[in-house]
Parts: sequence; structure tokens; C-alpha cells
Amino acid sequence: MDQRRSPAIGIDLGTSFSCVGVFQNGRVEIIANDQGNRITPSYVAFSNTGRLIGDGAKSQVTMNAVNTIFDAKRLIGRRFDDEHVQTDRARWPFKVVNDEGKPKVEVLYKGEMKRFTPEEISSMVLVKMKKIAETYLGEPVKNAVITVPAFFNNAQREATRDAGIIAGLNVMRIINEPTAAALAYGLEKNITGERNVLVYDLGGGTFDVSILTIDELSVFEVLSTDGDTHLGGEDFDHIMVNHFIEEFKVKHGKDITSNSRSLRRLKTACERAKRILSSSTETCIELDAFFEGIDFYSKISRATFEKLCNDLFLRTLEPLKRALLNANLEIFQINEVVLVGGSTRIPKIQKMLQDFMGIGILKRSVNIDEAVAYGAACQAAILVGDRGDLLRDIVLVDVAPYSLGIETAGGFMDKVIQRNTRIPAAASRTFTTFYNNQQGAIVKVFEGERAMTRDNNFVEKFELKGIPPALCGVPQIEVIFDIDANGIVNVTARDKKTGKSNQIMVSKNKLRTYEIDRMKIEAKKYQEEDEIERQRVEIRNKVESYLILIQEKVADEQLPLEERKAVSLVCSDTFRWLDNNESAVLMELKRKLIEIQKLPIFQKLQKSTEKESQKFTSVEIY
Repeated sequence: MDQRRSPAIGIDLGTSFSCVGVFQNGRVEIIANDQGNRITPSYVAFSNTGRLIGDGAKSQVTMNAVNTIFDAKRLIGRRFDDEHVQTDRARWPFKVVNDEGKPKVEVLYKGEMKRFTPEEISSMVLVKMKKIAETYLGEPVKNAVITVPAFFNNAQREATRDAGIIAGLNVMRIINEPTAAALAYGLEKNITGERNVLVYDLGGGTFDVSILTIDELSVFEVLSTDGDTHLGGEDFDHIMVNHFIEEFKVKHGKDITSNSRSLRRLKTACERAKRILSSSTETCIELDAFFEGIDFYSKISRATFEKLCNDLFLRTLEPLKRALLNANLEIFQINEVVLVGGSTRIPKIQKMLQDFMGIGILKRSVNIDEAVAYGAACQAAILVGDRGDLLRDIVLVDVAPYSLGIETAGGFMDKVIQRNTRIPAAASRTFTTFYNNQQGAIVKVFEGERAMTRDNNFVEKFELKGIPPALCGVPQIEVIFDIDANGIVNVTARDKKTGKSNQIMVSKNKLRTYEIDRMKIEAKKYQEEDEIERQRVEIRNKVESYLILIQEKVADEQLPLEERKAVSLVCSDTFRWLDNNESAVLMELKRKLIEIQKLPIFQKLQKSTEKESQKFTSVEIY
């Protein structure tokens, strides 16, 4: 019996890019995708022929903007009426619709209008990362640790876990991104004594700051965390896009905002310009036939970009200040600043952080794109018991990002668990009735730091029934909050006298079990369709490659003129058939390949080049 443990992977599910790693042979391997890239765009594209995920989806976004979905992380776990959802809807070329209060993306897929939840889109990206790992490892992968921004709330964490389940993963743990990055930092350094580390994580769509202590005994303890779940590189791109929209309007008197293709081309150009400005002081935007046949050419300097985005850059300092305050640390007590996320490449961000922290040089001791996946892979290995020497003594202690409590009379927030409490954690509070003979109590759960519940985030409500009639103030109702290691909350209300209780897993936007089951079935169906499409494209390429090989051999062989003409005619006819049958199904393509392979003249050429043509000779119809 094989006693070898099943592999467990770590996935950094990012707004713009995702990354996957695995711990094996005593070290972490960050796994490259089929394009050889170690990070994969978090893009999903739908078309009449199939679905593309990752690099392929992003590469065709300009031609298929309305059916290419990105930024799903900015939708996940939110309600449709969320102000951030409404802001982003105006920017995105794809359609986001209201489905019973939940946001869903609407796309044209294989000739049908389809609606997908953010969890489903995220699950598609997770399936891609899972397959990348399986191709590398050569075996199926089931177990995974998935990362989320430290400042994700309960609904967003649950939705991310649901996405993993839909993708067919056993989500062993949801881990905070800065914590994972700190784990990567600590394992790459030989820590002596105790060090206070500040992780500044600015990615494509979210910003986190966490402060941890790491000691030489490999104890990683999060002291505080703060952030903004709607701030990142996508916002910097948007600022630049608006700048050039106005410039084009001034130069040519035309508004491009109604043209999704022009907007997407401009956004792609702005993303590229932003990256160039991290290493150059000036760059150009050049777009031929940009709008109504008009070419657009402009320049932008690093100074202009920094001025445009300065307010957004400064917004990252407020969470940083709060994190220091909540950790009870002064700036001088921070031993190292760890940069994570692609947006930390921006020189102005680095200079601002250096000035604020009063340090000369920021140490880049971790890979800013891969550190989160690295830490997630380590946590995955720990959870399946594959510690090795590197992970043997690791202890990871995280905290709750928000205070949790319930609403009391007058709309006050009674906090049961304070923010930055170590997790897992449990706490309870005893409440009573508000009026005589009250036989039921509605428990309203909120998260946030404000004194009044109206200023905090409403999470969920549920009712405890069957309280024996009594004078107000007599019944004792115990409300218990339980936060697990994923940062996900369960709340139980119990009447102490009767023992009657009601429990919920707190989430105002959680998918129902039957919805997750349906989505899992659909996800499997889409994967099967993707595999058929992959095979279809592969066999189509085989036909083309085979024809090209035959044409090369005809040129080398001393064949009679009639045979050369016959081969040329078959090749021309087959190429024409391929052009006229772009959507030919897999079986048709296989039949076409077998049909031409059986021609006597082709078999003659194949035998003379057995080695080169061997890969084209075994095709089965099924």
C-alpha cells in the first residue's frame, strides 16, 4: 500500500494574477503554467467555441472585451448594491447584473446568454491553478490552502472558500496574504532573536498591512492587520485611463467612453505604461485607429503619473498608521518592511514608505509576486503533516481583521470579539429581553469598529424562539461567537433556562448548499468541454503540422511530377477545408487526418520519414 501523502498546494488567488506553489523535497516550488509563466492572469474569457482561462483569456481581451471577465475578486462576497460594485460596474466592459441582490456577470457563451456568480468565475481560475499543479506533479491534486486579503470580511472569506469547493478542491485553510508573505520572509531568513516585521501588500485590487513578530523559534504571531479591500493597481490604471480619455476629448472632440473595445485597448496600454514608468521616467501611448479611425499618440512622465495617483498612494498610509497603533508599536520598533504585490514596484510608493518609516533602503528579501503562494504552500504542507526540516517548528498565529458583535437596544454595537484577537477564538456575552413576555429574540450580527451598528457592516440576523414568558430583564440569552482558523464566524444564541438554541454560519451572501452542488456539477461539465476543445485544437494543429511536413518532404524527395501535383492538390484542398470549417468538431478533424494519412502517396512519404511522422500516425475515432 502506498503510504505517500497526497500533495497539497498553496494558491495565491489574486485580483490581477494568481500563483501556485507546492512544498516538496524540503523546499517550495513555484509552478510555471503552460506558457512558462510563474504567475497567471486571473482572467476568464467566453466565446462561441469555448472558454479560455489565464494568459489565453487576457491575450484576446481587446477583441472580446464584453465576454472576458477579470477583477472577480472585487465582486466576491459583496452585494450588488455595494458602493464599490457600483463604482466598478461603470469601469468594466463586461456586464454585471443584479440577481436577487447578488452580483452576477452576464456573458455570451456558445451562443447562449449565461450568468455566473463571482464564486464561479474565481473557481475557474482555481481550476486553472489546480491543473497547472497537476501537470507539474503528474498526479491529481485535491488539498489546497487559498489566500485572501487580511482585511477580507467574513462574507468574502466564505465566498472564496466556496469558490475552492466548486473547483473540486478540499480547502484546508483560508490564510491571510500578508501572513503568508511573512512566512515566506521568515523561512528565507535566518532569524536571530525577535523581529517585528511590517508587511506592506499592495496588489492589483486590494491593500493590506500586517505587523508580525517572528522569533528564532519559528513562531509567527500577527499583532495587527488593517487595509483597504478596494485599493490597488487597477485603481491606478483607471486614473491614467481617465487622464487619456480627457486628453483625447480635448484633442479630437470625441468621447470614447461608449466604445468598449477602445476603452479596453487604452486600459491595456495604460497597464503597460504603468509598468514601464517603474523603470523609466517617461513612456508613450501609441494606438493606431484608436477611435473612429483616429490614431492616438501621447506621452506620460513618471512625475505626471505620480501626481495623478498621489491621493491613492497616500491612502495606504492611514491603514499603516492604524496597524502600528493597534500593535502598540512605534515606527522605530519595526525591524524590517516586507514589500508584497506588483504595485509595490512603483518608485513613488517605495519613496513614500521610506520617508514614512524613516529608513534609507527598503529590503526586497522576498519575491513580491510569489511570496504569498510560497507561504500558502508552506501552510499546506504543514496541514498535511509534510513539515520537513524547513517547516518542523513553525507556529502560525493570526488575528481577526474586524470586531464582531450584535446590535443592542438603541442601535448600539456591543462587541463580543475585538479586532486583532488571536484566532481561532471564542467569546460569549449574555443578553436579556427588552420587554415583558418577550418570547423571541432577533440577533443581528455586525462587523466593524464604530459605536453604532448603522455605521458598521451588517452581516446576518437570525431568530431565537421559544423563550418562556417573563418580565423584561429576567431571561438570560447567551450569544457565542466562534471564529475558526480561516477567520470564518459561527454564532450561537442559547436561552440558558430552556437550553433552546439557534446557530448560523455568519454570511449575508453565502451560497446555499444546493447552489454549490449545482455549480460543482457545472464546473465539471465546463472542464470536460474545455478538454474536448483542447483536443479539438490539438488535432487541428496536428492536421496542419502533418500537411506542412508532407509538403517539406515532397520538396526533398525526387517524386514524379504527377505525384507532386497530387500531393499539392490534397494539401491545398485540406487547408481550404480547415479554413472553411473553423468550428469543425473533434471527430470530423480526426476523420480528415485519417483520410489523408491513408492516401497511398502520403503513406509512401510517411515511410521514408518514419521518425518525424510517427507522432501523426495513431489517431482513434471515438
